[in-house]
Amino acid sequence: MVVKKLLFVLLAGVLFTACAPQAAAPVVKPTTPLPTRTSTPAPAGLWISPAVPDALRQTALSWSVPIIVDSSLASMRLDVERAPSSIVNRPPSIWIYALAAPFPTVTDGVTLDDLRAAWGGSSSGPFAGRPLWMAESTLSAFTALWGAPAGGSVKTAPADQLLDLAWKDLPSWAIIPFESVQPKWKVLTVDGQSPIRKDFDVSKYPLQITFALQGAQPSNLQTFNLQPFNRDPSKMTTLIMTGTTALVRWIAYKMEINGVNYPGRDIGDWLRQADIFHISNEVSFDPNCPPPNPYQSRFYCSDPKYIQLLDDVGVDVVELTGNHNMDNGASSALYTLSLYKQHGISTFGGGANAEDARKPLLLVDHGNKFAFVGCNDAPPPEAWATTNSPGANHCNYEQFTAQISQLRAQGYLVIATFQYREGYSPEPMPWQVNDFRKAADAGAAIVSGSQSHFPLAMEFYNGAFIHYGLGNLFFDQMGNISPGPGLPLQPGERREFIDRYVFYDGRYISTELLTAMLEDYSRPRPMTADERASFLNEYFGHSGWLPLVPTPAPAQTATIIPLPPFVPLPTHTPTPRVTPTP
Repeated sequence: MVVKKLLFVLLAGVLFTACAPQAAAPVVKPTTPLPTRTSTPAPAGLWISPAVPDALRQTALSWSVPIIVDSSLASMRLDVERAPSSIVNRPPSIWIYALAAPFPTVTDGVTLDDLRAAWGGSSSGPFAGRPLWMAESTLSAFTALWGAPAGGSVKTAPADQLLDLAWKDLPSWAIIPFESVQPKWKVLTVDGQSPIRKDFDVSKYPLQITFALQGAQPSNLQTFNLQPFNRDPSKMTTLIMTGTTALVRWIAYKMEINGVNYPGRDIGDWLRQADIFHISNEVSFDPNCPPPNPYQSRFYCSDPKYIQLLDDVGVDVVELTGNHNMDNGASSALYTLSLYKQHGISTFGGGANAEDARKPLLLVDHGNKFAFVGCNDAPPPEAWATTNSPGANHCNYEQFTAQISQLRAQGYLVIATFQYREGYSPEPMPWQVNDFRKAADAGAAIVSGSQSHFPLAMEFYNGAFIHYGLGNLFFDQMGNISPGPGLPLQPGERREFIDRYVFYDGRYISTELLTAMLEDYSRPRPMTADERASFLNEYFGHSGWLPLVPTPAPAQTATIIPLPPFVPLPTHTPTPRVTPTP
């Protein structure tokens, strides 16, 4: 019995052991270490915010970095800078935007408060609740800056369609990147600041967005090179073009009484700001010129001391296409050419002989290449240069247009001017339109009529801006005209256009129409706001852009300006003419 019990216990132990869980086998470490497992990093990628303007986006796409659609998965982000601390190893890119409107817009500028109110849905202000046009990227950028706009306060369209849509929706306005500024836009000031002006102060300008590249590593900084800004003042040239100057008769008399610089007293600051300032002076200087007589029918000559006025207002270029430069003979014309050289003033459109008169004036400013050419298509023939006589370049249109085409092919921005036959109506004559357009078809960027004592209409044509006549600059005409039977007189010859053109990086991008009113038979002054609004509305109508309303506003009604008193000045003893040394 005892043996049986013992056998049973042993058998039960074996069965219990067989059914119990088995202990893990001991781990034997290998004599050589196994390779360490590492995680594979996600490939670098770039997310570009919808707010990024097209030009900056193209820069980023040139880096050949994979573009990531989901911003949370990207290793780098190009976006509006929210705070300076968000920038990692990269300086920001400051993008300037312009507030713009179609060119035939009378409003010149707004305040930031006006603009923010419109963004917020206000129906008041200069554009009376009209929505702001912009591209989707611009909307995203300014939403990041100002918050979402009110419903209906913004309209978006593809960037390449904005201009045409805005012109079809007059009155209208838009926010565009600076690089999108082109001649058919009028750039408006915001709080008095404009990015197309030389005195632009970026620290006072509200329409700028800072973009930053986040996440770039120091080793990649040279690869990911953002341009620091989209407006480079070293690439910008401003050119002022003006109409007729003739320092004779009443204006010369007033210079004798009030000082040589008197005519430029009120507009000199406009003129001096230009990189290149052009006038068309129609009268030669002569040291033996008699004292001015306002009642002389011919111009004859100007006292050489009057060139001080040109120096004071900063004249750089004198056009010599005028038909009065030979009134006092060849010796006065040759003396005048030497006097201009002595004063560092360049000339074109006339010269010591026909070959000299045909030569273009070539200038380079802020990297922009300019070619000035001009010709005379007005009598008398005695004003035209010949093989051995000074004078104006007579218009030979086949030769003139071939010259323009050649200069354009050489990369010049061509400025073509005319001394044309006179007209005293705002609309140009049909044959004048035909001849001016020939210059535009040949490749001129600007075509300007220097002949007109009366302002004429303007147009955009084949990529050029044509202004058929600017009116006078420094001349003594104070005549008024009636716009129609039974209508009150309005200023005619007193009103002046002074055209300020802007060129950037080899392109013509903008025109500003400065407007002046002649006073005292001698002194242009800036127009008042009412005078300017009436003038622009009328001429935008004559140019075919706005409904034509020729009747002047009540504030513009003019009366006959009486002639000032005249006391003959003492004559001086003639002196031998001495040609100045350049």
